[in-house]
Amino acid sequence: MAEHAGAIHPPKIEIFDVAAGTNIDPKGVVRKVEEYRVEPFGLYVARPAPGRAQFHYLESWLLPALGLRITDFWFSPGHERDQDFYFDVVTVDRDGETWRSADWYLDIVLREGRGLEVLDTDELLAASAAGVVSPADARGALEVTYTTVAGLAAHGYKVRDWLSTMNIELRWRRH
Repeated sequence: MAEHAGAIHPPKIEIFDVAAGTNIDPKGVVRKVEEYRVEPFGLYVARPAPGRAQFHYLESWLLPALGLRITDFWFSPGHERDQDFYFDVVTVDRDGETWRSADWYLDIVLREGRGLEVLDTDELLAASAAGVVSPADARGALEVTYTTVAGLAAHGYKVRDWLSTMNIELRWRRH
């Protein structure tokens, strides 16, 4: 388990303002969004990632009922990773055209059809031990993770197959 002394932080908050066509990242940087798409099950976001060496574009789906944000990072040459989708465990609140997500530390890297890896459990546990996250919120994040891992595993680690059991169909630019 990695040591996170001094690096403990509250859940990262991100704002998605559909009407303004902007995304305010956890550091408060306002980014222009190329496309928002609101569906009954969630919000699609597609935008460039200026200033990021690792990736130059991202597509995400916020899925409030599942407690997930699923992202496809378009990696820059030389920064490719062995992953197809990146799952953040989140809670999502919506107020009209504004969506707000809180990231609960846990992440899942999906290698479509091959497997997955859960990341940052140590961050969640450190935040919980420090009182930054309540035991109930930590438990909720773990339960979302367990449910997601079990669902993906039961469907051959194929996100489309798993989500189709809940009548969720995600449309991506490049998948």
